[in-house]
Amino acid sequence: MRKLLAFCSLFCLMAFFGATDVLAQDAETTGFGFQMLKEKFIEGDWRFMILVLVCLILGLAFCIERIITLNIATTNTDKLLSKIEAKLAEGDMEGAKEVARSTPGPTASVLYEGLRNSTGGVEASEKAIVSYGSVQMGLLEKGLVWISLFIAIAPMLGFMGTVIGMIFAFDRIEQAGDLSPSVVAGGIKVALLTTVFGLIVAIILQIFYNYIVSKIDGIVNKMEDASIGLVDVMARNGVFK
Repeated sequence: MRKLLAFCSLFCLMAFFGATDVLAQDAETTGFGFQMLKEKFIEGDWRFMILVLVCLILGLAFCIERIITLNIATTNTDKLLSKIEAKLAEGDMEGAKEVARSTPGPTASVLYEGLRNSTGGVEASEKAIVSYGSVQMGLLEKGLVWISLFIAIAPMLGFMGTVIGMIFAFDRIEQAGDLSPSVVAGGIKVALLTTVFGLIVAIILQIFYNYIVSKIDGIVNKMEDASIGLVDVMARNGVFK
């Protein structure tokens, strides 16, 4: 997982700088590109904007890693159960285990545990399925806590920049002894830019987070259906005696 996460982080960095290169090429013709983005980034107080950017890159890295892992973990449960049932109908328990063992994904791993503990009866098989299913659910949700963390931190950093920007604005008012817009505009601009960038990062990561959660729910539902189907298949083929 660490290698995949490092690859995703590198990919996000390359994608970010690749996108900024494209924007830089278009900046001269459109007037809105990398140069303007860089100016706004610097104007928003780079000390906070860098932290927001790090949240975006690391958050996207975790999101991409989860999406890749979940796509690999997706299994055609109906096809898998059909293969297992065909082996059990022939009385080939080892063959059924081999089918489950050789199939990637958490669903196949849970079914393998159910088959492996079938000698203890239906209760032992169901207990193994439930216990190992909980383990697989934990693995599927691995990394979500970090995505949630970056979703929470990004706007917080933006709001912190807002507060600091307002403090600078009031400091300038105090020093100048004047409430003219030119005195406070700089501090308020910093406040608004950091808030906007923080919220944008949180929105992007939240969209990916919701997609990942829905993907996990789909896999878990298929895993539960397959587990129930396995118990029925084993009962029909006389595995439990």
